[in-house]
Amino acid sequence: MPRAIGGGRAGRSLAFALLTVLLAACVSAPRTRPGDALLLAAQAQREAILATQKQWQMQGRIALALGDDSGSGRLLWQHDGADYSIQVSAPVSRQSWRLSAREGWARLEGLEDGTHEGPDAQALLRESLGWEVPLEALSAWLRGMRANGLATMQFDDLGLPAQIEQQGWLVQFRTWSNDGPMPMPRRVFASRGDAKVRLVIDAWRDAEQAAKAQP
Repeated sequence: MPRAIGGGRAGRSLAFALLTVLLAACVSAPRTRPGDALLLAAQAQREAILATQKQWQMQGRIALALGDDSGSGRLLWQHDGADYSIQVSAPVSRQSWRLSAREGWARLEGLEDGTHEGPDAQALLRESLGWEVPLEALSAWLRGMRANGLATMQFDDLGLPAQIEQQGWLVQFRTWSNDGPMPMPRRVFASRGDAKVRLVIDAWRDAEQAAKAQP
């Protein structure tokens, strides 16, 4: 007759070993929280709504750092479909530059050696200022959206994005505002290696609000 596993010292040792293996498997196995799917579904819906807003404007402050090189200033970012304009003004040095992209052509103005132009806005920033800024992705991240491609997300207690990891960047959302029809980021920190971008957003405007704000 076969012996029960629990019988005798050998049986107890085997049972303990099996229990240890099972507990270790439970600890090491990835866990999926039931609410994650709901949070991601809500995020996808939020991104779909924001994607329909082709015209928007944000005002705030930006700080950029690449190793020992850094800079900061006031930021005005205006978007109109695929076209956009990014203006940074440094009040201390009284210098400013403006990067604009229209119909697939980029233009960087305000530099000491004149205006630079080319088909790639990100390359203009890298070659002219030494800043490696993922412009297309950043325009999504600063609104609390994922850019194109694979991304992992974490959410805060209110179900809003706490961080996005994408394209080697870690994007953290420190503060959100509730001034408009949906929450929008107020403080965004992005980093990859020794490259860091910090945004403090003072105001968000859609196309209608931006038009009313014009003098």
